[in-house]
Amino acid sequence: MGRLRTVISRLKNLHWRRQWPAVAAFVMVLALGGLLVAIAGIIPIKASSGHWAITDFLLHFAMERSVATHSLSIQAPALAKTSLVLRGAGHYETDCRFCHGSPRLHHPPIAQQMTPPPPYLPETVSSWEDRELFYIIKHGVKFTGMPAWPALQRDDEVWAMVAFLRVLPEMDGEEYEKLVWGEIPASPEAEEAPPAVTKSCGRCHGVDGLGRGVGAFPRLAGQNRAYLYASLEAYGQGERHSGMMEPIAAELNPEEIKALARYYSGLPPYQPPLPSLGESAAIERGEAIAKQGNQRIASCADCHGPSSIPRNPDYPLLAGQYAEYIILQLELLAQEKRGGTPYIHLMDPIAHRLSQQQREDVARYYASLTPSGSVDPAKGAP
Repeated sequence: MGRLRTVISRLKNLHWRRQWPAVAAFVMVLALGGLLVAIAGIIPIKASSGHWAITDFLLHFAMERSVATHSLSIQAPALAKTSLVLRGAGHYETDCRFCHGSPRLHHPPIAQQMTPPPPYLPETVSSWEDRELFYIIKHGVKFTGMPAWPALQRDDEVWAMVAFLRVLPEMDGEEYEKLVWGEIPASPEAEEAPPAVTKSCGRCHGVDGLGRGVGAFPRLAGQNRAYLYASLEAYGQGERHSGMMEPIAAELNPEEIKALARYYSGLPPYQPPLPSLGESAAIERGEAIAKQGNQRIASCADCHGPSSIPRNPDYPLLAGQYAEYIILQLELLAQEKRGGTPYIHLMDPIAHRLSQQQREDVARYYASLTPSGSVDPAKGAP
């Protein structure tokens, strides 16, 4: 019996040895045939022809399974935050609406000629989990025209888009416009604003530079002119990371950047109200760190105020800034995901040495300050 098995095995091996040259030749013919077809250019790539139904099914099925598998380990944060929704809305209007539509226009005509056409998202987002939406938005989808997020370091921005998409199906056109644009005040500032402010910047930061009131975007009014200029340059060159700001800043020329920096630095800064009693302990702790530092970090006031000594105008003023925004920046710095101007390296060791509680305390302290106690006489001009 054993000898019979040996004989059979030898026959199989002999058979395969005789057949493999034919198999190899067949594969080479197929490869050569495919190459010749590609060289001849006879395969149509026109989007106007669309996909065969079976091709469309297979591509979409493969995409669904890939997203489901690769997003399994992703944990979604709490998304029901107004600030997150606002941030996502701003980016959607800037870069997504032209393909995926809005409550005002569900299916933009040009995008509908793509193969496959982009879906109207309010009709499709319910079929995806939060983690799956995050994966798609961050990494994009091959063969569809769906790009990856412009700054892969910024998961916080991607989650903001997810938060916005969750509320988008419930909106009508008027609600969408109000969320995206806010209230545009009729004011002297609006009349004197550079075109970029009314076109895009004011939608998030406000024509008055006060950032829409909920901490989704930083307040720019009264900020150092040199710092604003350097920050926009850093965004435009990809040195400061943001999938929302990099594409906008990259389209600005130096004169437009100067005009924006001049405009926002010249606006009246925010005057915060008196802090609540519940915040007093955090503010006191933050004040001690900001003014005195500790064994691990130097004083924040040396660079950011409040102080009567002259300071580098390339350093940002923090007085009156949203606490939520300051906390986010310190977290990004600690994670080495923020980038910034040529001076950002000075902040890297400090952000790493602050605990989460200390970051929050310092942020509460600066948010409570009136900018008049922190603004330098000369704000510096590029």
